[in-house]
Amino acid sequence: MPEGHTIHRLAEDHLDRFAGRDVAVSSPQGRFAGSAALLDGRVLDGVDAHGKHLFLGFRGGDWVHIHLGLFGKYTLGTAPLPPAGDTVRLRLANGTHFSDLRGPTACELITEAEKQAIHDRLGPDPLRRTDDPDRAWARISRSRTTIAALLMDQKIVAGVGNVYRAEVLFRHGIDPYRPGKDLRRTEWDAVWLDLVELMREGVRNNRIDTVRPEHTPEAMGRPPRVDDHGGEVYVYRRANLPCHICGGEIRTAGLAARNLFWCPDCQTR
Repeated sequence: MPEGHTIHRLAEDHLDRFAGRDVAVSSPQGRFAGSAALLDGRVLDGVDAHGKHLFLGFRGGDWVHIHLGLFGKYTLGTAPLPPAGDTVRLRLANGTHFSDLRGPTACELITEAEKQAIHDRLGPDPLRRTDDPDRAWARISRSRTTIAALLMDQKIVAGVGNVYRAEVLFRHGIDPYRPGKDLRRTEWDAVWLDLVELMREGVRNNRIDTVRPEHTPEAMGRPPRVDDHGGEVYVYRRANLPCHICGGEIRTAGLAARNLFWCPDCQTR
């Protein structure tokens, strides 16, 4: 499932390509056809992102709410438009650009009030500059649930997925199995600030890189990582490989319905 930086990047891409102009809206697949007909020819005048939720706003107060889920994918391109296949749930187009959405978990036309209800049930997002990390801390600091599971709970922290979860805990030497209530406030503040910086970089580069300059392939004289999930990482998908820092073996286990990756030697209780 795409993590929050991907959704914020999609919001920026749609703002750059479509905002302030009439947009042709269609649903070649047909599952969004009725709503597409209501939006066709209207001006896209706003975008928003919160965690893994994307919102496209149209003049008049309507929003398209999109959640990619596990299988949703976006294709963005320039004119001339390619033929739209019958798997395209939503196509936006103007004279210069198009975007095609396939396979989302959610693609629905909602009101401003319904949009606000989605925001209200989500935790603070490190990529939303006005979001307050104290809201997340209030829940984390009282919880016996592991910090690794809490970071994946979108009601507590929105936008963090499996990669950022594993990597930020490694970067701060935090055992993923430590209960939230045992985390120190200074540790949480450092984790939040690190997520803000890492995820902003993810938006800029459209990929996840988490290793510090001294641990890049060039600095360490090691081969670059080859993986369809993107850039250089410390532990994610590196099970049974040596840790870049201590040389110990990276471990993996199931937690919160996802595979957890960590270094037992660097991440202590």
